[in-house]
Amino acid sequence: MGKILLLGSGELGREIAISAKRLGHYVIACDSYYGAPAMQVADHAITFNMLDAKQLSEIIESYRPDYIVPEIEAIATEVLLEKEKQGYKIVPSARAVNLTMNRDRIRDRAAELGIKTAKYKYAHSLTELYDIANYIGYPCVVKPVMSSSGKGQSVVNSVEELAKSWTTAIENMRGNRQKVIVEEFINFDIELTILAVKQEGSETKFCKAIGHYQKDGDYKHSWQPAFKETFTGHIIEADARAIAKTITDDLGGSGIFGIEFFVNTKTSKPEIIFSELSPRPHDTGMVTLISQELNEFDLHVRAFTGLPIPSRINLYKNKNEWASATINIDKNYTKVSIYNIENLNEILTITNDVKIFGKPYAKPRRRIGVLLGDKLEKVLKAQELIKINVNS
Repeated sequence: MGKILLLGSGELGREIAISAKRLGHYVIACDSYYGAPAMQVADHAITFNMLDAKQLSEIIESYRPDYIVPEIEAIATEVLLEKEKQGYKIVPSARAVNLTMNRDRIRDRAAELGIKTAKYKYAHSLTELYDIANYIGYPCVVKPVMSSSGKGQSVVNSVEELAKSWTTAIENMRGNRQKVIVEEFINFDIELTILAVKQEGSETKFCKAIGHYQKDGDYKHSWQPAFKETFTGHIIEADARAIAKTITDDLGGSGIFGIEFFVNTKTSKPEIIFSELSPRPHDTGMVTLISQELNEFDLHVRAFTGLPIPSRINLYKNKNEWASATINIDKNYTKVSIYNIENLNEILTITNDVKIFGKPYAKPRRRIGVLLGDKLEKVLKAQELIKINVNS
């Protein structure tokens, strides 16, 4: 049995904890607020600010975990770099976590590796933002260099919208770096997630590509496999996997990585553009909770604990498509359970499963659950029908 220190206890952390507990591990769930989703299924919970380097270091030394597993970006990653030198196992690696904590560092590293990205620059002030947006051109995308789930991101169509986009980015950023990334708006046909499983001494393994749709920078639904059985689809998936392998080989370590791409199929050769990378299970990969024999959370835990992983990560064979769609809230609420879904019976006649994350409170737009089914059209229909009755 290993001791896992989980840094971040949201819905992804909850599933990591469940996968770890099924294998008999002891899980210590950490977050900045009490009652976070993973804390509800873990052996022990700690509430503290993970950006506090001194406190983070003290907790690691106090609990001396076998594995330190980050689930969020807002962590004092310099501590993890030092702890790895002292012999602690950082998942997937301290370097990977440190580089991906900030969009600027991983974007710059991708460019250094020769990976195609959208045109981008950084702004440290509103004045600088005006100059850079003029250089990038309109429309453009403005987002904090440190955030998650689309927080602080906006599409800017004209110079008149820049001040608002700056305020949105700064108010929603994590950490204390007043810096935004400005990137060209990419016209794409599909957004793609490649889940790459890395394990020391083993070849990189891949899940079938996942297609996903985002709104305001946050995922709303995903489907797997991303492509039908076509020649073009095979080529796009193979090329995206090759790019994913290049950057994850550079980052190193053991665990699952979620790599996002924009894909334009209208060019003479499909154009694949690197977007972002997460060194952990990916939110769009929640579809694997229903689609795969081993979901992304099972694979993550197996990878960093050194357990065998099949050479082929198989989808369940009885269906041609699997899908997920998020359940979002439109106002402030206290804890929601599945009983707050007024038309639950109707929803479950349309789709296969409903999972509520158990967040103790949330603000508008926050994800509170996910729908899982065997057809994208079914989960989208269920998503439209969701009616939630909550206490404000």
